[in-house]
Amino acid sequence: MPRFSLIVPCFKVQGFLRECLDSVLEQSFDDFELIAVDDCSPDGCGAILDEYAGRDPRVKVLHLPENVGLGRARNAGLPHATGDYLFFLDSDDTLTPGALRAVADRLEEAADPDVLVFDYARTYWWGGTRRNVLADVLAEAGPGTFTVAGYPRILDLLMVVWNKVYRREFVTENGFEFPPGYYEDTPWTFPVMLSAGRIAALDRICLNYRQRRQGNILSTTSRKHFDIHDQYERVFAFVEQRPELANWRPYLHRKMGEHCLDILAKPDRLPPADKAEFFRRTARMFREHRPEGALVDGEVAVLEGSWAGYRLRRQATRAGREAARRAGLARRAAAARARTGWASLHARRPLDENLVVYSASSHRGVLGDPAAVYRKAREIAPQLRGVWVVRDAEAAGQLPPDVEHVIVGSRRYLEVTARAKFFVNDVNWPGTLAKRPGSVHIHTHQGTPLKYMGADLLDKPGARLGFDVPQMLRRADRWDYSLVANRHSELVWERAYPCHFASVRTGSPRNDVLVNAGAGDFRQRHGIPEDHTVVLYAPTRRDYRRGGHVDRIDPARFAADLGEGHTLVVRLHPSLANGHARGMALTELARRGIVVDATGEPRLEDVLLAADVLVTDYSAVMFDYANLDRPIVVHADDWPAYTASRGTYFDLTAEPPGHVAHSYRELAGLFDSGSWRDAESARLRAHFRARFCEFDDGRAAERVVRTLLLGEAMPGTRIRLPGQATGHDVLTSA
Repeated sequence: MPRFSLIVPCFKVQGFLRECLDSVLEQSFDDFELIAVDDCSPDGCGAILDEYAGRDPRVKVLHLPENVGLGRARNAGLPHATGDYLFFLDSDDTLTPGALRAVADRLEEAADPDVLVFDYARTYWWGGTRRNVLADVLAEAGPGTFTVAGYPRILDLLMVVWNKVYRREFVTENGFEFPPGYYEDTPWTFPVMLSAGRIAALDRICLNYRQRRQGNILSTTSRKHFDIHDQYERVFAFVEQRPELANWRPYLHRKMGEHCLDILAKPDRLPPADKAEFFRRTARMFREHRPEGALVDGEVAVLEGSWAGYRLRRQATRAGREAARRAGLARRAAAARARTGWASLHARRPLDENLVVYSASSHRGVLGDPAAVYRKAREIAPQLRGVWVVRDAEAAGQLPPDVEHVIVGSRRYLEVTARAKFFVNDVNWPGTLAKRPGSVHIHTHQGTPLKYMGADLLDKPGARLGFDVPQMLRRADRWDYSLVANRHSELVWERAYPCHFASVRTGSPRNDVLVNAGAGDFRQRHGIPEDHTVVLYAPTRRDYRRGGHVDRIDPARFAADLGEGHTLVVRLHPSLANGHARGMALTELARRGIVVDATGEPRLEDVLLAADVLVTDYSAVMFDYANLDRPIVVHADDWPAYTASRGTYFDLTAEPPGHVAHSYRELAGLFDSGSWRDAESARLRAHFRARFCEFDDGRAAERVVRTLLLGEAMPGTRIRLPGQATGHDVLTSA
């Protein structure tokens, strides 16, 4: 008996079907059967299914003699299912890598619940991907099991059949099946969820929900959308037969009204001539099923009125939105004028020689090089007043209580930026910030560059999509000083940003703690045993994939292959921290203790100090980590694609900081054999450190404070003007 029976109904999806089937058959977990139902499809679906069945015994094909629709096609597959759990997969959707393994592990952990609900991501025809906006419902469900009565928020999720797996015996015992018509998921999902005695949640994206440009049944204009009424009649009939569910009637009554009104409001669902009839039928059904004492307010209150009243309310709502939009524009224009006047007023006052304004990572908080300079300034120059710019109230709330801050765009922001003598940032300031004569802008950058930056992106149209290079250079014209950690960076910045700054060979302030072998509490906070070897995996984003995320390594497999005595720590690129990338597997793996997710750690230095070895692809974190003189392994399985799409300043595979793996097999072999820390690894690292850690001596932050903020002389500091390259300052590109 297999663990899963995947039932896949197929109708007019020949263009997507192979991708769907491959996503199942290529899963690392293979204890399943795939029951494909050819719903008398007029295209090539049947032939494709027979082809797959001919080469893979896990595939069973049913050819229906006539088209019966999605729900009944699923029913046709049910009698042939022998698995412990049923998984209804639509034939234009796909499973994510490792999805079945994650579901199987969660089912075992939860001791085989009746239903397991998992997460999904919408994948759009134009290439975009967006995670389910209610993913927090799954995250907050906890590791145990529950019922809808105990955790009603689970019903806030999209009520569809394909974001769940169902214990087959539970389905059989209750006689659940799909009705004909549109919205067939509604009379399946509500009865199933209300009846389940044990429900579990999996906070992991297991399915890509394809958003087709056209061909989606529910986006087709048709009277078939009237089916929604019959489907809710079936839900009400189910509840009526079970007195123990009577308390759910008010919820279902309101849900029905909201669902029908949503269909009515969409422009592509109902023929215009049928909308009045749809409203009246919905209103009649709403009155007939209204529970005694039920509160009818908000949006659904219109169902107690007339069609004319509904139309007037819709028109009033649209008019109100337009009026609010215009009023908002007027308010913003007035506020902009007021801010301009406020800024002009302070711009006429003299600069405050002791005021330093800091920002990092697009105003995200006290981070990176600016944070290191700020902390050193508080230590050795307390007369300097440091003020941080943060992007919003949420970011401000995460700051230590003793950190003075302003929110970008506020009046206080305008005041401090108009009066400040010094500006320290690792990315460009907004274009609205006018540089006053006498002010000093110090640009720290965000580490040593491997990939093309600035003006060099002009020859890489894919990498600079939506990126205005000339505007960026105009903002860079405000720089007075550019901090560098090595001659390579010095040459790159002067080539990539052809502006009028001076390069300062200070080293990277954020690396001082690494050079000085500072201590961190990362291991203690995450409960990592002292005798474990900590392997840090830090991948970067990809410009050849919209959204930037590409799964190059399966973290669960890598953690298993590392074996006992190892802890795998994963830190995604900051731009992927809040996207769907963490939901693909990382969040769930961290919850189960298979890996440690360090993506949200505010201080990168603490993570680096905790690691015994770094595994990365092309992340600039390797240049920082090299200061620790610990092993580095480069996983370069897509190096040609990466260099073609983004461009790199040198061939990392020819001048690496350690061993290079061109496949996962090679990567696992390095750790299995122990060669990741052999003499050759040390030799490569020494050469890399000599080149890229040249100016990092542990005093970079002090050097910035003393020489650039206080104007003092400090031995070992050299300010170099652009264009003064010596004979050995050579910049090549790959």
